[in-house]
Amino acid sequence: MMNLTISTRRLLALLSSSVLIAALPTGAAAQAADYPNRPIELVVPFGAGGGTDVLARVFAEAAKKHVNQPINVINKPGASGGIGLTDVANARPDGYKIAMVTVEMAIIPHMGIAKYSPEKDFLPLVRLNADPIVLAVSADAPWKSIEEMLTAAQKSKDPLKFGNAGTGGVSHLAAVALQQKAGTTFTHAPFQGNAPAVVALLGGHIDAVTASPSEVFTFIQSGKLRALAVLSEQRLGGVFSTVPTLKERKIDLVIGTWRGLAAPKGMPADVLGKLRSFAAATANEQSVKEAMEKQNLGYSVADGEAFRKQIANDSAQYKQLIEQMGLKTQ
Repeated sequence: MMNLTISTRRLLALLSSSVLIAALPTGAAAQAADYPNRPIELVVPFGAGGGTDVLARVFAEAAKKHVNQPINVINKPGASGGIGLTDVANARPDGYKIAMVTVEMAIIPHMGIAKYSPEKDFLPLVRLNADPIVLAVSADAPWKSIEEMLTAAQKSKDPLKFGNAGTGGVSHLAAVALQQKAGTTFTHAPFQGNAPAVVALLGGHIDAVTASPSEVFTFIQSGKLRALAVLSEQRLGGVFSTVPTLKERKIDLVIGTWRGLAAPKGMPADVLGKLRSFAAATANEQSVKEAMEKQNLGYSVADGEAFRKQIANDSAQYKQLIEQMGLKTQ
């Protein structure tokens, strides 16, 4: 009888322990329950000072009211964004390392510059911005119009030097597409982001840049640079209101960029839900809208699912364009 009593007590104790253990959150559930419990790293795959870096820092500041942990912006430039994006694609999918992504995300894998898949290795969180590409030259340049520049390029023995944010980036593709449309040749000078490309243009080291409006508008406003064309369906406003589209000049070319946030594939659904929730809330903050307007960044928010579809569509289109141009490097 005594043995039976002892065995019963042991059984009851074991059962009680099992119930308590089962009641505790474990694994992914536990991770999601207290997420985030440490700072989040926001990787910018370009150097400091460009439009992407500016937007990342604006977002990180505005997110403070929606996240109980700091968001630390880390610049990891190189390979047209490939170094930073690959780092995030290979990161542990726990929500503590995310990326500020640009349209280059959907381009450089098809160039052979990066090995990740834009569709399979990332979970889009929110799109923040969309802008066309702008072609700008120094205010001291002899060309007052895109026609004058292209005519000079066709007649010159030495190709004009076009700066871009890196081989395979959207600014590079825009210049390559333009030279094909115009029947001329440019020398393409890659930089680690458009900010240093603009500095090179201001210093007279290159002849032109293709960049987003935010990266050139300050210098156009101050009269140091001149915009010759925008690669959009319609003209832009503000300091760009007098700048014609290429389509107005009978050159059928429309290329733009976008920026947003994405996380590595494979994270728990609850963590992804929290990330998308605070990303959307931050994107709709008035401070973000005002900062983007001040920086001349086109405010254009899309949720994670809409952003996923855009990335997939752009990836397919740029793959086709790169194959047609013979631009794959590896």
